[in-house]
Amino acid sequence: MSSLLAISWEPELRGVLIVIIGVGVLCGSIYMVMATNLGIRLGFLVALTGLTGWMALMGLMWLIYGIGLTGPVPSWEPVPGRTVLQDTGAIVQAGALEQSVDVSDDAMATDVANAVAEQFDSEGWVTISESDTSFGQAASRAGELIEETGALAAGEYEVVKVFDVGGERYPRIGDSLDFVAFLHKPHYAVAEVAPLQATREEPGRAPAPAQIDNTRPRQYVYMIRNLGAERQPAAVLLIGSTIILVALAYLLHRRDAHVRRNREPAPSMAS
Repeated sequence: MSSLLAISWEPELRGVLIVIIGVGVLCGSIYMVMATNLGIRLGFLVALTGLTGWMALMGLMWLIYGIGLTGPVPSWEPVPGRTVLQDTGAIVQAGALEQSVDVSDDAMATDVANAVAEQFDSEGWVTISESDTSFGQAASRAGELIEETGALAAGEYEVVKVFDVGGERYPRIGDSLDFVAFLHKPHYAVAEVAPLQATREEPGRAPAPAQIDNTRPRQYVYMIRNLGAERQPAAVLLIGSTIILVALAYLLHRRDAHVRRNREPAPSMAS
């Protein structure tokens, strides 16, 4: 008894108990009704068939609407070995740009950044607006990656631009029919990160707003979109439950066929 009282009722333990009790009450009550009417073995087979059918329908609904048991959501992932690009030459070597950026050696950091932005636009990259939700997602992920690499620390930078290319779905039937476009082209994004000036904090005063340091070069975070597998668990549940449902339904069909043959009157022998 003391060992039972020592168990802390954490949410995980409560959740496990709720699931066990719920499944036991629901499935157990249905099986009890089936067993009292059809027998123990046949009642179990009918109850299990109904359970797998319900699970198949639930998996279908989850697969259609993307709800319920979900897998990894789409996210931005770093391009291996080419994540943080600190100069224009690295951008070309990483494959983000096809042609080099023509800037003079004594050009200011802002002039270099503008030339890089123009080169991205000329090669088909789209500049995402700051009001777009995809800008916030890419900027947030770029901040995590640049902090992980140690290039800049938190509070020392600001994501000023995000360039986007790729991600088109195919195959398409014309320009409007895309219900069979299940494949995607690689989706890339480059975030332009500007370093900030060091601010002096005075006691009793609000910190001064951060200002971009235009004397230091911009850095670029190269990312690729991971589409995730949000509907994979639902698809596995649907396929697995459907296979078990078909097998159980076939067993019930065979049993009915055997019972029907056994109940048929035996042919009378001619005298």
